[in-house]
Amino acid sequence: MKKILVPCDFSKQAINAFRFALDLAGKSKGEVHLVYVVELPILHDSVLMPVLTFEEQLLKDLRTKATERFEKLLEKYPSGKVTLKTKVVFGATSHMILDYSKRNRIDLIVMGTQGASGLRELVIGSNTEKIVRNAAAPVIAVKKYPGQGSIKNIVFPNTLDPEGQKDLVTRVKELQSFFNATIHLVWINTPVNFYPDIVTNERLEDFAKMFSLRKFTINTFNDLSEEAGIINFTHSIKADMIAMGTHGRKGLAHAINGSLAEDLVNEVESPVWTYTIRK
Repeated sequence: MKKILVPCDFSKQAINAFRFALDLAGKSKGEVHLVYVVELPILHDSVLMPVLTFEEQLLKDLRTKATERFEKLLEKYPSGKVTLKTKVVFGATSHMILDYSKRNRIDLIVMGTQGASGLRELVIGSNTEKIVRNAAAPVIAVKKYPGQGSIKNIVFPNTLDPEGQKDLVTRVKELQSFFNATIHLVWINTPVNFYPDIVTNERLEDFAKMFSLRKFTINTFNDLSEEAGIINFTHSIKADMIAMGTHGRKGLAHAINGSLAEDLVNEVESPVWTYTIRK
């Protein structure tokens, strides 16, 4: 967590993410990249005409206003010994954040989320969801500022299938080590995907042994759906974070099947750490 990117639109949630990122960077002796994306409308008239061009003075004014807002933010929440880089970019939010992350070899993206629901979310998705699906680096979605040193218990939902999870588990173990936290492995039993506790406990034990986990618990939790089960289990043990992989479904598959990790980002109050599993 040496290079942490925080997309900032100066909302309450984005500021919460910034404060949390400062805590993380302070602990890791890293740096925070605070990036504000100004979305500009684009006009496609014809292939012979350029897209709508903004006057140089207007772009300068927008950059100046953003810089002034950065200064006010840092007056209230100074970075202290943490190296801080601020940047104003112009374009589509998710695209610009993903591009910045790649070009600057970002280790972690911390971003605020308000949560969303309904048809609009299903059709176009939020910027947070798009970044969760496509980022090469892990993403922590934050609604509320969790407080410095507050991450002690991390819920790690399990599929009972170790295949293809080596990279994910390695990342989760690094997360656990960083916070010196306890990992709570959990399988969610649902009416359509149910196993006896004796089976799930044995498979969870095998999973933990295979990946040499330390400082962990194994759990089976019954609920009507995976999403509800993870949320309710997290609340029941008063966990501080959820960590899970996402396969980053796109297009129609995402609209029909959804992505559990992305749904949780929108639904829970605690920070959600996600990492996209690449095939």
